[in-house]
Amino acid sequence: MKKIMMMLAALLAVSLNACSQKKTETMKEQKVLVAYFSATGTTKGAAQQLAEVAGADLHEIKPEQPYTDADLDWNDKQSRSTIEMQNKHSRPAITAKLPNMQEYNVVYVGFPIWWYTCPTIINTFMEAYDFQGKTIIPFATSGGSNIKKACADLKAAYPKLNWKEGKLLNRASKAELQKWVEANR
Repeated sequence: MKKIMMMLAALLAVSLNACSQKKTETMKEQKVLVAYFSATGTTKGAAQQLAEVAGADLHEIKPEQPYTDADLDWNDKQSRSTIEMQNKHSRPAITAKLPNMQEYNVVYVGFPIWWYTCPTIINTFMEAYDFQGKTIIPFATSGGSNIKKACADLKAAYPKLNWKEGKLLNRASKAELQKWVEANR
């Protein structure tokens, strides 16, 4: 009986070690990208902190035509941002396409909340690459809105992708970011 118990204990130890090694190897294999659009710099700061905590590469989603203060005036019904957000088919052109998107397993996609959702330039980004087989995690910054509608809109627009729960990163501490990143591994 003692011999059987020792064999079972040894077998359990080997199994646990194999599982631990597989998890470590999987975590090492993950290549993470933080891609973000930031019109005023607020989302950029959150993205930089997130990339540092996640050990991720950082990529700015840049509009071909930069946004001016007048373009961002949401009170002006003729401002560029208002016109883009009213047109669900709007796809503002972007620059600096990533040549190695296929290398990433996990992509955090960040943006400011505009009209309770993500700016249409995020759709341009999502349609510029093949995200099949990747984990996509949205994050946002906002002066007063939450991220729920933006996440629902992204999932509805790209239902075949592997979406994880998004998070609003207004004034998020490094400890909060670390906890969120760990939960998404």
